[in-house]
Amino acid sequence: MRWRYILNIIGILNIFLGISMVFALLWGLYYQDRSVEPLLKSMGITLLSGLVLYLFTRAPKTDYISHKEGMAIVAIGWVVIGFFSALPFYISGTFDFFVDACFESVSGFTTTGSTVMTDIEVVAKGLLFWRSLIQWLGGMGIIVLSVAILPFLGVGGMQLYKAEVPSPVPDKLKPRIRDTAMILWKVYALISLAQVILLMLGGMSLFDSVCHTFTTMPTGGFSPKNASIAHYNSVYIDMVVIFFMLLAGINFALHYQFLRGKPLIFWKDSECRFFLFTALILTAIVSFNIYDSVYKTIGQALRYGSFQVVSILTTTGYATADYEQWPAFSQLILLLCMFIGASAGSTGGGMKCLRVMLYLKYCYRELFSLIHPRSITQIKIQGKPIPEDVMRSILGFLGLYVGLFAVSTVLLAWLGVDLVTSLAAVAATLGNIGPGLGMVGPMDNFAQIPYLGKWLLVWCMLLGRLEIYTVIILLVPEFWRK
Repeated sequence: MRWRYILNIIGILNIFLGISMVFALLWGLYYQDRSVEPLLKSMGITLLSGLVLYLFTRAPKTDYISHKEGMAIVAIGWVVIGFFSALPFYISGTFDFFVDACFESVSGFTTTGSTVMTDIEVVAKGLLFWRSLIQWLGGMGIIVLSVAILPFLGVGGMQLYKAEVPSPVPDKLKPRIRDTAMILWKVYALISLAQVILLMLGGMSLFDSVCHTFTTMPTGGFSPKNASIAHYNSVYIDMVVIFFMLLAGINFALHYQFLRGKPLIFWKDSECRFFLFTALILTAIVSFNIYDSVYKTIGQALRYGSFQVVSILTTTGYATADYEQWPAFSQLILLLCMFIGASAGSTGGGMKCLRVMLYLKYCYRELFSLIHPRSITQIKIQGKPIPEDVMRSILGFLGLYVGLFAVSTVLLAWLGVDLVTSLAAVAATLGNIGPGLGMVGPMDNFAQIPYLGKWLLVWCMLLGRLEIYTVIILLVPEFWRK
């Protein structure tokens, strides 16, 4: 692999990260809070390191990035970005230990939304905006953004896009990958603008509207309020956030097709139907379960049941109710939602609906083959056969996902965390959800997790955000051989 070229691109990403701190700095200057100096120092360190890396690793331009190099750039790039984006939190003294600052920043960029902040509302506005901005950047993927706006990567950007975009089968909307990435970001920004306006119409301030939009569209879930969306106690705001969480959980390629004048595209897409049908059915089940036992009116049950189901299913992680006080059956449904996740090609995490669909079809084919051993059947989506290599990749992914979940849960329990918290914390971070159960429930945070446990969960966040393969492949000796 061409390490000079890999480090050169990572240097460019660091420069972009440093420049993006300007937006948080402007909010800090507007509110005249204590975030200005830490943000200036962090921006200087990040820009300087990026410039040094870029200038000292300059190499002849190339029009090709190999598959290995693409994976290395993405995996190493996300680790580096997670480190430098933690600087504002650490330099400002928001956290006493760097592991906490790194946990918060990686949770932001991976759009996990798990937090170690015990009192969010006392944190300076500039830092809270930075906390939201990194989720917005991480949602569509900072590397996809780089492919869109930086010509340095050339046509080899397809390798980065395939390694970055959270989807088993990336949607290439245009012949040039740079054009595809640009289209996705334009759609992302347009929907974000619409949400900001609608939240402001509901009574939110501009700052709160932007922060919540920047954490809804990437299905991140960070909020500048301790009580999350429940702080506003507004049916209107709940409904707006539910609507945009659902939009964020749908393949963004479908949004582009819809904006091009294809109003039935969502219904025609089988994965989108599966996702929306799953959200509807689970909402009905949970709402029925909490009606009368927790809430006295069906309207309240639907309001809080739908919000929590959609929030967890799309892996956003907002909360408007303490679902740990709900019946065990409803908690179990929400735990199931953590594994299913949103649609492929969305900003959501989890296993993804497309993988779940294809796995169910695979299981049915195997059962069908037992009844009709001489039959030859193909797994299809929307009438198109799925190649066997894609199915192998999906089965391998699901196997790795379950295996890593089990191993990480055992390791966290070994560090002294109780079983329920261990299970929920790993499920929440590996699926990029945010809150879990037990010590990390919707009304709690991850501050009580042991030191080594936090690093383990940071690892889980990266695994989940980069779809496991991109990170775990770096541990395979064959990857480093010529």
